[in-house]
Amino acid sequence: MKTVLITGSSRGIGAEIAKKFIKNNYYVVLNCINRIELLHNTINEYSCINKNLMAIQADVSDYSQTESMFNQINDKFGGIDILINNAGISSWQPFNLTEPKDWGHVINTNLMSVLNTTHLAIPHMIQKKSGCIINISSIWGNVGASCEVVYSTAKGGVNSFTKSLAKELGPSNINVNAIACGVINTEMNGFLSPEDKESLTNEIPLLRFGQKSEIAELAFYLSSKPAKYITGQVITADGGLT
Repeated sequence: MKTVLITGSSRGIGAEIAKKFIKNNYYVVLNCINRIELLHNTINEYSCINKNLMAIQADVSDYSQTESMFNQINDKFGGIDILINNAGISSWQPFNLTEPKDWGHVINTNLMSVLNTTHLAIPHMIQKKSGCIINISSIWGNVGASCEVVYSTAKGGVNSFTKSLAKELGPSNINVNAIACGVINTEMNGFLSPEDKESLTNEIPLLRFGQKSEIAELAFYLSSKPAKYITGQVITADGGLT
């Protein structure tokens, strides 16, 4: 049975992806920087159908904490076969009003975390000549967003990292892809007023926000055998917005 690690899986898209793999009987490692009780809630909810679950609290933007997490995973499951980099934070503010200290927090959480986890995951994958890495990105990494300049920059880095690494790891039979999410119905968009939500919805050709389950289904598909010829892609899921 394959082992999957989903970072930032205490809630939102990450939690939904974790539940998809849990229901399909994978060995699943859930991760968060805090709110570990939410991870345990997920494990308690699904332990009746899948006993091979593990929750680890670690800041994946910190390499030493990430390394410690992988040591725990290796001890229990012997390594991971699928890595889903979902950990991230948003930042909505005009760039000239942001502080340099805030730039680092956004860049580290959204981009450096991806480098950290991937660096530690790929030795096992290369040894097995098999693996799958999926980076949860954003359409703003493709086209940029006003008042989300640093966030867009970080996600743009994730997209470039995805394309570059796919070329490097392809000969080892490791797939690397990203999902560029549009407006998804999660707590991350909680700062929007009802009027803002309505206005944004009207800009989306499908006239609705995306659902967490739709991103989870796509992530699951990209890790499956039918998707083995797909690599180096930034797949947009935004209802036609961009």
